[in-house]
Amino acid sequence: MTDETIEPDTKDWTWVTERPCLDCGFHPEAVAGDEIPGILMGYATRWEDVLRRDDVARRPVPKVWSPLEYACHVRDVCDVFAARARLIREQDGPSFENWDQDATAVAERYGEQDPAAVSLELVAAARGAAEAFTGLSDADWGRPGYRSNGSAFTALSLGHYFLHDVAHHLNYDVRG
Repeated sequence: MTDETIEPDTKDWTWVTERPCLDCGFHPEAVAGDEIPGILMGYATRWEDVLRRDDVARRPVPKVWSPLEYACHVRDVCDVFAARARLIREQDGPSFENWDQDATAVAERYGEQDPAAVSLELVAAARGAAEAFTGLSDADWGRPGYRSNGSAFTALSLGHYFLHDVAHHLNYDVRG
């Protein structure tokens, strides 16, 4: 791992719940809520392949995460969104805690983690997220939740937002 600092991503990615991402090919309107768990687990399998690469810990350029760092991020994204999906299921209109992905990457030393361990953890976290998005009724998919900045999500749009994150890092950032 290099000690080059990654520039924080400050983009508002909520648009991915409404239109396709031309970079990674994710189409939110093509994914029904009950398909989210299966698609997620398919992505998790592909992340296992990425984590077996010989150069998994090498950054392509100094200020871009390595595949290992992206995988650690995706593992943690799975945990964050599983918790958010459970909140939507269990509470009326919950607010989601802020999560600083960049601070987490530094604090958890993503680039120094063991790829084999990350692989196991990512699959387990994906399984937990898949379970959180499993078994929702048609009405449940419309239940709302809110980010601290006021962005509103339904269980379905939250699932799309989450699934895009996993897909984008896999299909675009690490080309898995």
